Amino acid sequence: MQLSPLEFTLMLSGIAVAAGFCGSLFGIGGGIVIVPVLTLLFGIDIRYAIGASVVSVIATSSGAGAAYVRERMANLRVAMFLELGTTSGAITGAYLAGILHSRWLFVIFGAMLGLSALVMLTRLKPGTRPVPPDVWADGLRLHGRYFDAALDREVDYRVTRTRTGLFLMYLAGIISGLLGIGSGPFKVPAMDLAMGIPIKASSATSNFMIGVTAAASSGVYFGRGDIDPFIAAPVAIGVVIGATLGSRVLGRTDNRLLRVLFVILLLTIAAQMIYRGLR
Repeated sequence: MQLSPLEFTLMLSGIAVAAGFCGSLFGIGGGIVIVPVLTLLFGIDIRYAIGASVVSVIATSSGAGAAYVRERMANLRVAMFLELGTTSGAITGAYLAGILHSRWLFVIFGAMLGLSALVMLTRLKPGTRPVPPDVWADGLRLHGRYFDAALDREVDYRVTRTRTGLFLMYLAGIISGLLGIGSGPFKVPAMDLAMGIPIKASSATSNFMIGVTAAASSGVYFGRGDIDPFIAAPVAIGVVIGATLGSRVLGRTDNRLLRVLFVILLLTIAAQMIYRGLR
């Protein structure tokens, strides 16, 4: 595809707006969209695509994280606790990226995403889930509440299985640093399924967390020269605009619809990752 520099910048920024909107709404970051677009549509080297993806994840968090904190949808105590796992995992993954072949990692992680999507489908059925007592959650006061605009009421929830959640966040951080896709597709199901945090609060908290996780690994990519400012800059601008728009939509979205859309997104990403790994 032969494009002038201006056409390239405008097209890339427009795609980044859509990526930022989806990333903000589902708490996954924009890397899931950015990496395939840069490599397949524009023919950009995968190293620079991953570098731009890391920047886009930070931009998504910057654009939406502040809004979710202001609206008290993001659980800051949970985010800071789980960042212990994600930041250490992101640094581990960033270093492993220069050593390991990612073929089977794509396949394994794609299968994990597919399994998470199938489990989340079972949560579409009405009814409350039992919440086992958790000493860590009680001691750290991780339980929270948020105002659900779609339901027009406050929603209280109790956090559980914090140690399981912390371990899953370490794995999510490795995925983020290793593949440069942002760990939101793994963080949101982990918080929703393992820790009992409602999906809206999980998405909002994930948006706050992904920027910190990406920032932990960005220094490694920058040091290797994998971040090209001529690619990363228009991506960052577009993603911030899209993320800001997405943050205005999440609170008004129906929980069931959001979960269905998220399951479809997970299955799409899982299929894409498995396909890339097998190729």
